[in-house]
Amino acid sequence: MRQDGGRDVLGLADQVVDLVRRLAGPRAEAEVVVTRADLALTRFANSFVHQNVAESGVSVRLRVHAEGRTAAGGGSVVTPDGLAALVERALAAARLCPPDPAWPGLTPRSPVPAAPAWDEATAFAEPGERAERVRAFVDAVGGLEAAGYCRTGYRAAAFANSTGHSAQGVAAEAAMDGIARTGGADGVARLHVDRLADLDGAALGARAAAKARAAVDPVELPPGRYEVVLEPAAVADLLHNFALWGFNGKRHTERQSFAEPGVAQFDPAVTLVDDPLAGSGLPFDVEGTGRRALTLVDAGTTVAVAHDRRSGAAAGVGSTGHASPDAATFGPMPVNLRLSGPAPAGDAGAPAHAPAAGGHGAQHAAGAGHGDGAQHGSPAPAGPLVDDSTADLVAGMERGLLVSDLWYTRVLDTKSLVITGLTRNGVWLVEGGVPVRAVQNFRFTESYPRALGPGAVLGIGRRAVRQPDRVDGVWWDAPALRLAAWNFTGGASG
Repeated sequence: MRQDGGRDVLGLADQVVDLVRRLAGPRAEAEVVVTRADLALTRFANSFVHQNVAESGVSVRLRVHAEGRTAAGGGSVVTPDGLAALVERALAAARLCPPDPAWPGLTPRSPVPAAPAWDEATAFAEPGERAERVRAFVDAVGGLEAAGYCRTGYRAAAFANSTGHSAQGVAAEAAMDGIARTGGADGVARLHVDRLADLDGAALGARAAAKARAAVDPVELPPGRYEVVLEPAAVADLLHNFALWGFNGKRHTERQSFAEPGVAQFDPAVTLVDDPLAGSGLPFDVEGTGRRALTLVDAGTTVAVAHDRRSGAAAGVGSTGHASPDAATFGPMPVNLRLSGPAPAGDAGAPAHAPAAGGHGAQHAAGAGHGDGAQHGSPAPAGPLVDDSTADLVAGMERGLLVSDLWYTRVLDTKSLVITGLTRNGVWLVEGGVPVRAVQNFRFTESYPRALGPGAVLGIGRRAVRQPDRVDGVWWDAPALRLAAWNFTGGASG
């Protein structure tokens, strides 16, 4: 498998298409995605590894359209008998389904971008290699209690359909998410990378520890609207909810989304791009449509939403390459969002995957934006400002709050994307550009689009920190954000 780059899964996909033709006749339409995945997770708590789990398997997803009816199914038994049984189940289900007049048809033969380079050492990392990162994290917290995980993943996927279209790709990734705790205060550090070798457990541990130590003995502040700097971990929650509820083609066609293409809904400093090929993403979706960078917001103006073939047909446009197994229920959505500001003058030829600086008063871009700003061997950070990109935004704040992380966020209104949730892992009062004291956690209620609306973005960090999602193959390139106001409605227990 390490040498063939996934050619065996392409052979399985072709077999299933041939089975559909034989069992249902040449008029039946079929599309198949076969995925070989090797996923591994090393978890730690109380400052030691307590679990190492790994799974390796092949999954087959089949969708058939026969006699005007559509059904989908999946399985993991890839013997000849197992594949035949999957096809028979899908065809039997199709006969019981209602007619599907909105069937958009199969993806025709079309070019698919080449898959990004993938790192074999990451794909097939041993438990000891992940444990080394955990040990470095634990050592770096300097006696504080540490918990979290280090994970590696590999996917080889192939697509085939009965129009003769096919595609294949391979991806690998690694991520670490850890906290340090002291005196009831937590600090967090997260990072998603394409190569395990780029995951510096010591740098992440030092950051988490610095933030935990700076968060002890918090004071209580009254609720209200405060100017804020949201760190990358908090900004990742904004991107996740923008993707799920806003730039989702199904929700948009059902008028449940805030997105209005052609309207300046965001501050001119904001550009949002979904770009799976800027990292460890597969170059096609589950319908075989090639995936490319898709600009959703250009200098504040919403210009597009994500579509699969069905939602794209309903909207009168084509697929943007965002079909997923769950799209029929949840809708097609971006899964690799990058937030950035306008490119510096003279930088029009910069690679599309390199986040640029932006925001009012922001500095010029620095780096490709996939790291956390720390180099191996960097001095241990002190205080809550653990990277210079965030520090630059805080320095311009006369009075406000520095927020590390958001969690337990829930949507109150999908159309305006009003969300309630809690802060965690550290909040600090900033006065005169300096964090002066830790603050107790808040509950907030805020419209995410409004918080980034015209005139509301005071700065965008010049460096994005790639944040891992809970789902394999999903990440958010999130810089720090300085916003004019954020609505805090009470204490965390309120």
